[in-house]
Amino acid sequence: MTEHFKPTKEQLQAAYNTTIKDVIAPNLDVLFVGINPGLYSGATGNHFAKPGNRFWPTLYNAGFTPRLLHPSEKEALLDVGLGVSNLVARTTARADELADEELHEGALKLKQKICRYKPRYVAMLGLSTYRIAFGDKKASVGLQEVTVGTSRVWLLPNPSGLNAHYQLPDLARVFSELRDAAGIAPRSPTT
Repeated sequence: MTEHFKPTKEQLQAAYNTTIKDVIAPNLDVLFVGINPGLYSGATGNHFAKPGNRFWPTLYNAGFTPRLLHPSEKEALLDVGLGVSNLVARTTARADELADEELHEGALKLKQKICRYKPRYVAMLGLSTYRIAFGDKKASVGLQEVTVGTSRVWLLPNPSGLNAHYQLPDLARVFSELRDAAGIAPRSPTT
């Protein structure tokens, strides 16, 4: 799809319970894991595609990417050692449409994927969902004590525009803490 594709109401409705392809490869520096794709993402086939989602600006502002990527440029993440997946694969209008059991099942499937692809870090996006899915009620932003295989787990806030607790500068700060911990030099437009 092109950068200017805007799904219609009908296309959004048709995207319910669809899936989108992971952006993943073996041995990534960081695999970012969203809760589940929204309808806009399902209709466009692009992760974090809904206007107002701050994932792509946060990656850029935190120094993970040398320029602001459009969701349709998702494959460019692989060139800088990054990837994207989801805890639950199916699309919904809102994350609260997912049952706790579905989150638990998603965590099991995600662990298998992580053991297969072996990213150095897994960045889980969404505190409340992580706490439910992984049964850790006290988890907070930052490095977690658990690992999945050889992958370290880092918890980050959800970059959705609905998350009013974190504004873009706050998101960039906590994302850059992960970048620093992973030993990834800030990527500027000249790198």
